[in-house]
Amino acid sequence: MRTLVVSDLHLGTRLRHDVLIRPQPLERLLAGLDGVDRLVLLGDIIELLEGRPAPAMEIAKPVLRAIGARLGPGREVIVVPGNHDALLVRDWVKRKGDRLDLDGAVPLDATPMLERVVSLLAPARVRVNYPGTWLSDSVWATHGHYLDRHLLPESTFGIARGLLGRLPRDGAAAVDYESAGGPSLTRFEALMTRWLPRPLAALFDDLAELLRAGTMPRVPTNLLPQRIAPLTSILLGLQMRRASLPALARVVHRLGVGADWVVFGHVHRLGPLPGDDLLRWQGPGGSPRIANTGSWCYEPRLVHRANPPHPYWPGGAVVIEPGEPPRAMGLLDDLDSRALH
Repeated sequence: MRTLVVSDLHLGTRLRHDVLIRPQPLERLLAGLDGVDRLVLLGDIIELLEGRPAPAMEIAKPVLRAIGARLGPGREVIVVPGNHDALLVRDWVKRKGDRLDLDGAVPLDATPMLERVVSLLAPARVRVNYPGTWLSDSVWATHGHYLDRHLLPESTFGIARGLLGRLPRDGAAAVDYESAGGPSLTRFEALMTRWLPRPLAALFDDLAELLRAGTMPRVPTNLLPQRIAPLTSILLGLQMRRASLPALARVVHRLGVGADWVVFGHVHRLGPLPGDDLLRWQGPGGSPRIANTGSWCYEPRLVHRANPPHPYWPGGAVVIEPGEPPRAMGLLDDLDSRALH
């Protein structure tokens, strides 16, 4: 079974970074479905964290309909919500409580909004899992937002425990991550993007992208404009610069996920790519190996003046072929910024 995994479409984002609202990127994604047995939408498909569900759903409607029509009734879509579209399953997750499994099967009518998404993906067959799904005996896929709980060093976390909530330990269950509590930079970012006037929201989004870049592996300073290179170099010198992959490996270990490969999204950084240090794309002792789906967002402060192939270029995907390891690929590498932004 050939599987294509994409994530972080962020359809309906106020700042219009979602490239699938444009014809050429959507055509490339639909073409990428040819020869695929199933598609995995690995979270943050619709931008619901900004608090504008109605317009976001309207923007997502033609994209989801096109995906469902291209797949047809003979192929499957697996939906795994993330943190930006958690509203699709939040009430169901609360009802499950400590009975939430690593690949919990979510009823297609768990919430009215999820039921709407499922109907838009017709006639394709749809199933929904949360917080992850097993794609084979050795490959587990999850959006990856649980890793945020491990970005702060645990020695520092102990000092700020009252502010940041409970940190899941060895033997944790999914409910421990769901109920960890504490503030969320992602939620704060979405709130600012929602309420600020558009020019200020764009500036705030630029700053958030810089901060996010500081938590991601192998971000060279030439990805960003020269005028902010000093700030970039400071951010990239922080301890969190290479924190995302170790944090995900820690989540996998503490949840007891016995996978050889873990595929995730969330950080918008496609990989591993040629030239990446593969030792960083794996957990301690070499297991699990890790792949990231990238995103379908054009983020100016990450790709300004850049050309594909590029780890933050929109159009990332992970393809899983029978008997082969997951492979990261860019579906929009033949498009320039004029077609995307």
